[in-house]
Amino acid sequence: MTTPSPLLSRPGAVEAAGADAGVAAHYGAPLREQRALAAGTAVVDLSHRGVVTVSGPDRLSWLNTLSSQQLTDLAPGRSTELLLLSVQGRIEFDARVLDDGATTWLLVEAAEAAPLADWLNRMKFMLRVEIADVSAEWGVVGSTRPVPEWSGLLVWEDPWPHVGPGGYSYAVAAEDVHPGLERPWYEYLVPAAELEATIGDRPLAGSLAAEALRIAAWRPRWGAETDDKTIPHELDLLRTAVHLAKGCYKGQETIARVHNLGHPPRRLVFLQLDGSQHTLPAAGSAVKAGERNVGTVTSVAQHYEMGPVALAVIKRSVAPDEVLTVLDGDEPYTAAQELIVAPDAGQVVGRQTGFLRGPR
Repeated sequence: MTTPSPLLSRPGAVEAAGADAGVAAHYGAPLREQRALAAGTAVVDLSHRGVVTVSGPDRLSWLNTLSSQQLTDLAPGRSTELLLLSVQGRIEFDARVLDDGATTWLLVEAAEAAPLADWLNRMKFMLRVEIADVSAEWGVVGSTRPVPEWSGLLVWEDPWPHVGPGGYSYAVAAEDVHPGLERPWYEYLVPAAELEATIGDRPLAGSLAAEALRIAAWRPRWGAETDDKTIPHELDLLRTAVHLAKGCYKGQETIARVHNLGHPPRRLVFLQLDGSQHTLPAAGSAVKAGERNVGTVTSVAQHYEMGPVALAVIKRSVAPDEVLTVLDGDEPYTAAQELIVAPDAGQVVGRQTGFLRGPR
């Protein structure tokens, strides 16, 4: 169970629910906080997140054999992202990765930390690695700008939306106009005992603000956009979390087969929702094309500029220009889709035409 953040004692703090329980959803002014977070004048308390460390001389080569990412040459201070997959190529864990030269830090969702540490410990065998769930000892603070006063802290810089070495973009949008460019993202590791002192009187934004900016950046989140069937291709995660030319790892066969010869069965889409109802549908609401159920809303937020927005995972076969309806109980919301993952994603061998551009 997540220990509530001491920052919940700040004036106006309202605790979040669900995956963000333990930190503030907002401090009384969600949209104003969102503007401040976007401008880089506020930071967001993410101290409920999980932190797992891997130390020892074999740590990077060992993680390299287990994960989708090339890690053997990861330089100290450089940020990346990895996936741990099932044999069928489905996402089991998604970790933000930072190495300090002696320890590899895995920043994960709260629900991932204990299972990930347990799984890694079972994979150790005779290698010189030590795994620890240090979530109780460390907090995470998010920002859209570097914080000069925190230059001595470890910081993970989100590689999204840039296509990393060995990666591939499934997005229709060209990389230089990807909305993720408007949301640079930094996560600072702060000793839990020093969280309040480190933040001091710096303005705070709640998790609602961070979620709205994430959704607008088309950035998938483990546990929100993922389920027990999700493969990386469906969420455009080949751009930041998969190295297509690295050695063997569990799930690699599915990654290669879908990328080269097949198509992912579903695709991530951004939805601009009708704002006239002054309410938001819940995550998990059905997405319909006419009378057909074609997908599910995975994340939803009120954006300070665009109004109500959402991410959804829908069937690949849905026409790109089809106007969709989000149905929350008996309440319908008209939804205009904006393509994230191209409908013809995958099958790159012999590709000549289509939505998808070639490798970057």
